[in-house]
Parts: sequence; structure tokens; C-alpha cells
Amino acid sequence: MISTEQTSQLLTILPLENGDKLTRAEFERRYHAMPNLKKAELIEGVVYVASPLRIKSHGEPHAYIMAWIGTYKASTPGVGFADNTTVLLDADNEPQPDALLRIEQGGQTRITQDDYLEGAPELIVEIAASSASYDLHEKLKVYRRNGVQEYLVWRVYDRQFDWFKLNEGEYIKLDSNDNGIICSQIFPGLWLDKGALLLGDLAKVLAVLQQGLSTPEHQIFVEKLSI
Repeated sequence: MISTEQTSQLLTILPLENGDKLTRAEFERRYHAMPNLKKAELIEGVVYVASPLRIKSHGEPHAYIMAWIGTYKASTPGVGFADNTTVLLDADNEPQPDALLRIEQGGQTRITQDDYLEGAPELIVEIAASSASYDLHEKLKVYRRNGVQEYLVWRVYDRQFDWFKLNEGEYIKLDSNDNGIICSQIFPGLWLDKGALLLGDLAKVLAVLQQGLSTPEHQIFVEKLSI
């Protein structure tokens, strides 16, 4: 049971609202006081509270991405993945990416004592509505500045998928090869048939991924992670 004193304290904490400009400490204080809130992010000191999510424009694409990177993780010991996890990046940025992939030992992130992820995951995926989304503007700049090595954005309404690779402090787009496949430069064997993904052909997406997992480059990567 919440005491009168605790109730009074909670009532003095203002709720998170879209557009609020807060420090990370104040953002966290308000977020913790709203246990029923599923997703809120602090990007460049500005609060973004997620709207209810639709199935075709977000729920299913998100599930496809999790199946894809989850299959990669299952075959790649030493790699971790997560879904909608708060990431502590810097003093003004605390995003909650739709999906992330990271190197668990010797990578760019660590798990804090209170079970948050701190640092820039090697790979982040966001499900966006279109090119107008903040995922391709404010967030892209934040992820680039903090050293996210690969940033993937599925623009559902645009029927496009962007794969950015960090190169000398700037993001460059990775193109599909002659077979229509994009190959990760950070996670060997992480192959994506972009056309199949955009068509909703999950079976083909996973079949192409299995081809990547069968390459010598992936085996070498797994061996390297085990050292």
C-alpha cells in the first residue's frame, strides 16, 4: 500500500509531456513516477512520448526485425540483443530504440548496477513512419555523435529501408549487393534481403540470413568473440 507521504510525493512530480525540455535526471525522475508509461525518450534534451502503436505500421515490422536479429543472436554467442531498452547515451539523450544488437564483452556498452544499458550499442534499428520522422533527423544526429556504428531505419509508409554505417564521423548508406542483400560491416553474417523484408516475406529474410551465418566470416567472428 502506498503511504500518504508517498502519494503526496508522487503528486508533486509532473508527468512527462511531449516537447518538455528536461535534464536527464529530471526526465528519469518523472519517468520512474509513471510506471504505466511504456515508452518515452529524451532526445537532445526534449521529451518524446510514444503514441499507441498500430499493427501494420509498427507492430508487425518490429516483430520481423526482432525475429531477424534474434536468429542472428542465437547463432552468435557473445552478441546480445534487446527490444525497447532504455539506453543511457549522454547528458541530453536517453533513447529507447526499437531494437539493438551489441557486443557483450569488449564492446561499446555496459550494463549499469541498476540494469540499464550505458553507451552506444554497435547496431540500432528503429521503425519509422516516413522520412519526416525524428528517427531520421534528431535521432540520427545523436546516434552518429555517440558512435552507434550501424543505424537501420525501416520507413514503413515510404516502403524504404535505410542502413547507415559510421565512417569517419559521418553516416554513409550501405547499398544492396547484386543479389539484393545488405551485409553488416560490424556483425559478419548479418545479411538482410531488403526486398523480401519490405514485401513481408519473413521466410526468405531468415533463409538469406542463414546463408550469412554459414559463411567463414561469421565463424571467424564467433571464434573472436569467444577469446
